[in-house]
Amino acid sequence: MTLTPTGTDSPALLPKTADVVVIGGGVAGVSTALFLAQRGVSVVLCEKGRVAGEQSSRNWGWIRKMGRDHRELPLMIESARLWEQLAGEMAEDIGYRKCGATYLARTPAELQRHVDWLERNADFGLDSALLTENETDRFLGRNDQQFMGALHTASDAVAEPALAVPALARHAEAQGVRIVENCAVRTIEHSAGRVSGVVTERGRIASTNVVLAGGVWSRGFLENFGVSFPQLAIKSSVLRTAPASVPCSGAIGSERVSIRPRKDGGFTLARSGAAEFQLIPAAFRYFSDYLPMLRERWQIMKIRAGRQFFGPLGTTRWGADDISPFERVRIFDPTPDKTLLEDVMKHARELFPQLSGVAPVESWAGMIDVVPDEIPAIGPVVGHDGLTVVTGLSGHGFGIGPGVGLLAAQIVTGETPIVDPAAFSPARFNRKAAA
Repeated sequence: MTLTPTGTDSPALLPKTADVVVIGGGVAGVSTALFLAQRGVSVVLCEKGRVAGEQSSRNWGWIRKMGRDHRELPLMIESARLWEQLAGEMAEDIGYRKCGATYLARTPAELQRHVDWLERNADFGLDSALLTENETDRFLGRNDQQFMGALHTASDAVAEPALAVPALARHAEAQGVRIVENCAVRTIEHSAGRVSGVVTERGRIASTNVVLAGGVWSRGFLENFGVSFPQLAIKSSVLRTAPASVPCSGAIGSERVSIRPRKDGGFTLARSGAAEFQLIPAAFRYFSDYLPMLRERWQIMKIRAGRQFFGPLGTTRWGADDISPFERVRIFDPTPDKTLLEDVMKHARELFPQLSGVAPVESWAGMIDVVPDEIPAIGPVVGHDGLTVVTGLSGHGFGIGPGVGLLAAQIVTGETPIVDPAAFSPARFNRKAAA
């Protein structure tokens, strides 16, 4: 992946104190830091590698309300509003476009799922609507009625993740956030049951509030000081094509391929739900938590055992003076599943024959932080006053990221939250993770 430089890399001395230390420079961490700074809070954000170096630049770039779980839909509505606001505030083109999103339905079962979602979420007042067979054909520029209908939300949007999150980081810096890249936080210090600071590879920062937004690394960070949390990682593969003339103005999802028009005239392609579930020690510990997900997706989710069992996401312990896994792997850059992506490209060409002569020009993979119910975990950690966890965005993180960051900032400052945070409490997993 090629990222736009953030301008945040600096060998300057590490700040000695901060009101809040944010761990992780993905969309959730950067957004949290931004909204804390807007509330007059001094913030230092420490990123072990580069801002948006991992999943926050490797996702599909959808900003969608459509299809969201009803528990996270209120937060997503706020996040969509924030993306539009932020895109206007930042003096950079991040590829933000309110061009709509559409889920195609080839079978009666698929169509019924869309009908059920509309009915369940009717009270939110969204502009989502069902398209008929003929309307779907006209939308796709076809006339063969391969689809029974579609669910369409005209107000949904897209952006370029590799541009948007670094731009958001620069926007946060302009409002006072101190971002330190290539600086891993090794552990948290406590005093009388409360957070008193963090120990980084460059030294200590005194702080009574820490936000852990470490993506797939969050579970290992917590387990290192005895907090059990059922988060695992799955690998998702994506490709982009050369520019092409295709009647696709917005994001489109179907059973075998999802497609998003890019700012550069090409298309980002992937497959919803198709991921590689890598076996590590924690996978066995939390296996029962993930059985429902595995049963639902057994036909499209691969389970792999290999060297990752002993890799950086495996079981390890370290102290404040030890080199941590975060220093050994600055940027997790997994190998994409080329067999899967070849099949995705094949189905994209079936959906849009105009892609037949268009070649893929880049492929990549990212590690997605998932939790058993695939709803973000945002809240305080039991026994560790001053520590807030923000993780488990489960492949929905780019779109909902600003909303997650605002909610986390409000939790830290004690402000009345934009939505009821109860649905996101890590305590729902009934472990030591949160209050």
